Parts: sequence; structure tokens; C-alpha cells
Amino acid sequence: MSSSKNVSLSLLVLSVVFCVCLVASNLFETKLVQIGPISMTAGFLVFPISYIINDVVAEVWGYRKVRLLIWLGFFMNFLVVAIGQLAVYLPAAPFWKGEEHFDFVFGLAPRIACASFIAFIIGSFLNAWVMSRMKISDGGKHFSLRAVVSTLVGETGDSLIFFPIAFWGLVSMTEMLKLMAVQIVAKTLYEIIVLPITIRIVKWVKHREQTDVFDHNVDYRIWRVFDV
Repeated sequence: MSSSKNVSLSLLVLSVVFCVCLVASNLFETKLVQIGPISMTAGFLVFPISYIINDVVAEVWGYRKVRLLIWLGFFMNFLVVAIGQLAVYLPAAPFWKGEEHFDFVFGLAPRIACASFIAFIIGSFLNAWVMSRMKISDGGKHFSLRAVVSTLVGETGDSLIFFPIAFWGLVSMTEMLKLMAVQIVAKTLYEIIVLPITIRIVKWVKHREQTDVFDHNVDYRIWRVFDV
């Protein structure tokens, strides 16, 4: 199958997992966790998976498909946040005792939501662009290097946007820089650790789909969402 407008089962499954990971990470971002001397958001548990799927889709189907996937994930995330805000504003039953905890998880502050959405768009498209351009420049070789470099660039862009918008004035600059550095390094290491699995997934999907797209003459403008 070529890079046509057909949607494969493999792409459909990856798209569903991608969107679920984004929604889950957005909820988990509300908690800061401490693992030994390291502080990070709980979104670390699932958010790197979205970058791995980003890499797989960009490698197999090309930039056009991953652009559609990124915007799909963005709007699904936005939908959950919007409905969550509506649920928070609805009056709670008088006998229900979990209102405070529900509001804490789903009552995402507009500032956090804005930071998350902007950071996701910038980081994801940086990741996809780097994957696409490096694949062309190296003739499809060195997937491992592309995956790591694209994740490093994407996570750096994401962290440089998210933390200043979300936590400026709430945590010290020193702590913020530490959080940013930890997130970038930890998520990139995550990518490296699971790279053997990612490589196998890419090989399996390429073999199953009989496709390996190179983004020659692609319009990289992010709003060209229906150009698939």
C-alpha cells in the first residue's frame, strides 16, 4: 500500500493509542512526583509513548499522515479538557464526597491547559519534521538516530514552552530549569530504552503495509491537515 488516502488497520490502532496517551498524560501532568532526587510530572508515564508513535507513523506513512494524527490528538485532548471543565461546573450531588478530588484532576487551570496544548503542537511537529527531513537526507538509513534526535528536539521544544507558561511564578526559576532538564533527558532516555521495541514495530508495520514513504515535495505547513 502506498501513501494514498487509504487508512490501514495498523494506522488506526496507532492513532487510537496515540490519542489515549495524550489524554492520559494531560490528566497526569497535574501531579508532580519525586523519584529519589528527581522531580517530574506524572505525565512521564505515558507521554513519551506519543512521541514513539509519532516516530513510527512519520517513518512508515510520512509527514502528511503524522500531521493529521497530531491534529486529531490535539482536538481529542481539547474535547476531553472541555468536557472535564463542564463536569466540574455541574453541581455535585449532595451525598457525593469526591468533589474536591474530582475538581483537582479535571478542573485543569486554563493556564495549564493552554501550556499543554501549545507545547504539544510545537513539540510534536518539531519531532515529525526532524524525522521527515533526516529520513530524506540519510536515504532512509539510521532510523535509530532519527528517532532519538527527533525526540530530543521535540521534547526540548515541548518543555521550553510548557514549563514557563504552566509554572512561571509558582516555582522558582532554578526548580523550573531542573524540571525542564529532567523531562528532556528522561523522556529521551525513555525513547532510547524502548528503541529495540520501536525498531521491531517499524519493521513489522512496513512489512505488513508494504509502504515506506519519503516526504519529497511535501508541504510542511502544519495547517494543511487534509493534505493526506
